[in-house]
Amino acid sequence: MTRRWLTALPLILLPIALFLALFHPAMLDIGNAGWLIRGTDLGEDALGLHAYLHDPHAGLSLRTTLLNAPEGVPLLFTDSNPLLGLLLKPLAGLLPADAQFVGPWLFLCLALQTVFAWLLLRDHAPSRASLWCGVVLLCALPTLYNRFGHANLFAHWLILWALWLFIDARRASDWRWWAPLIAITTLVHSYLLVMVGAIWASAMLERFVHARGWARGTVLAQGVIILGLVAILAAWIGAAGDYEMAGDYGTLAMRLDALFNPSNPDYATILPAIAQRGGRGYEGFQYLGLGLLLLLPIAGWAMAKRAPADAERAMLRRLLWLVPALIVLTALAIGNQPDIAGHALFRFPLPVLLAPALDMVRASGRLFWPVAYTIVFVAILAVYRLEQRSAAVVLAALLAIQLVDLAGIVEAVRETTAETGGQMYVRTADPRWQRAIAAASDVTFMTGEPTDDLALYQEVAWRATSLRRPVRLVYSARRSRETAARMGAERQRFLAGALEPGRLYVLLPGSPVPATAGHRLAVLNGTRVILPAAAVRNGDLP
Repeated sequence: MTRRWLTALPLILLPIALFLALFHPAMLDIGNAGWLIRGTDLGEDALGLHAYLHDPHAGLSLRTTLLNAPEGVPLLFTDSNPLLGLLLKPLAGLLPADAQFVGPWLFLCLALQTVFAWLLLRDHAPSRASLWCGVVLLCALPTLYNRFGHANLFAHWLILWALWLFIDARRASDWRWWAPLIAITTLVHSYLLVMVGAIWASAMLERFVHARGWARGTVLAQGVIILGLVAILAAWIGAAGDYEMAGDYGTLAMRLDALFNPSNPDYATILPAIAQRGGRGYEGFQYLGLGLLLLLPIAGWAMAKRAPADAERAMLRRLLWLVPALIVLTALAIGNQPDIAGHALFRFPLPVLLAPALDMVRASGRLFWPVAYTIVFVAILAVYRLEQRSAAVVLAALLAIQLVDLAGIVEAVRETTAETGGQMYVRTADPRWQRAIAAASDVTFMTGEPTDDLALYQEVAWRATSLRRPVRLVYSARRSRETAARMGAERQRFLAGALEPGRLYVLLPGSPVPATAGHRLAVLNGTRVILPAAAVRNGDLP
C-alpha cells in the first residue's frame, strides 16, 4: 500500500502544482465563465460549446445553428472541443446556465500529461528521483504552456500517449490499442490528429515491412479500419465540406532558430528573445527552454560514454522507424518560406496539387511538437545510462534551470488568465442589452468581422445563445463558401437600407448607419445598435 501511495502521490500532486503555478484556481469553477469572454481564443472555445449546449436542435450533431445562422458551424471550427460536446450534451439541462469547461479541461490535460510522461519513463529510470525529474521535464516544454490560449491544443498528452504505444512492439502492432487514441484525437483537434497519425502510420509501416505473406494483408485491413474510423468521425464533426481556402500556408511556420529563440520578449527567459515576423512567434514557437537545450549535449556525451541496456537498445531501434515521419513533420513545420532570427530566407512556390492539402495545416509551425517530445524523451533515456546518483543529480540540475527559465512564461500565462472572479459582462453591462436581444428574432454584426471587436462579439453572442437567439456570424477556423455568399448578400442589403424588422444589428467601429434605421438606432454602453422594430414600436426599448 505504501509503495502504491509513493507512486500515486506525485501523479496527483504534480498536475495540481502545475495548474496552480499557471492558472487561478477559480478557473476550475464551471459556473465561472466571465473571465473567458474577453476577446481571446479561449472565449471562442467556451462560446462554441455554450451555444451547442443551449441549442435545442443540435442533438449529438456536434454543430450548432445558434452561431453562423442559418448554416450553423461545427464545434471543431469554433475552437471548441467536440469530445466535451459529445460527453456534455446529454447533461446540458443539469448544468449551470453559464457553464464553462475550459479550466477543467486545462487541468485534465496537465494530469494526463503527467500520467503519460510517467508511463514513458517508469521502466527505464534508475531511481525514483531521476524518474520524477524526467517526468517533470516532459511536462515542462514551453510549447505546452504557450498553447493554453487554444485549449484543445493544450492536449500534448495525446502525443505522449502515441509515443507510449509506439515504443512497445506488442501495443504498437495491435490496432485495438490505437483505435481509442485515434478516435479521441479526432474529436479533440485536427492538428493533433496529423501528429498522432504520423506516429501511428510509422507503427503500421514497421509492422507491414516485418510481416510476411497474408499477414501483410491483415496489416492493411487494420489500417483501413483505422482510416475508416477517422473518415466517419471527421464527417460527423464537420471537417468535410466546401470551405474557403486560407491560402497562407508557410506564413505561420517554424523558424530555423526556433529551438533556442524564445521569440516573445514578454516571456523573459534567460536567453534573449528575437522578435519574429507575423504569427511565427506564436504558431511557430518551438523554444525548448535552457534546461532542455543543455540536456541535449549532456545526453550526447552520455550516449558516447555508456552503451544502452538491451531494453533501451530495442526501443531505440523501434524509434528509428519514426525518423521518416519526424522528417516530414519537420519539413511541413518549416514550410516553403523559411525564416531565421526574424529575417526571411529563400522562398519557393507550392506545387498546385499540394496547395489544398497544405492549406489544412496552414499553422504548420505546430507540427514539430512530436519531434521535440521524441528528442527530449531519447535525451532523458540517455542520461538514465549514467549511474543512479549521477543521473538524478544531472536531471535535477537541468530541471532547476528549466524552471527558472520558464518563470517568465508562467508569469505571462498567469497574468493572461488572472481575471476570474469579476462580473460576467463588462462590455454589455447595460441591462437594455438583455432586453434588446430577447426582443430580437436574431442578432448580427455590421459591417465587419467579429475580430474587429472580439470582446464585444463574445459578450453579445453569449447573451444571445443563452436566450437561444441565433447569431448570424461567427469567428471560426474555416468559412464555407455558402456562408461567405450569404454574409456578402446581407451586407449589401444592409448598406442599401433594407433592414430586417426583427433583427438586432450591432454596429462595429466604422460601420455606416443606414438612413432607414430611424428611431431604431440606439447607443448601449457606447456601442451603436439598430434595435428590433417591434421593441421600439411597443416602447420596450430604448
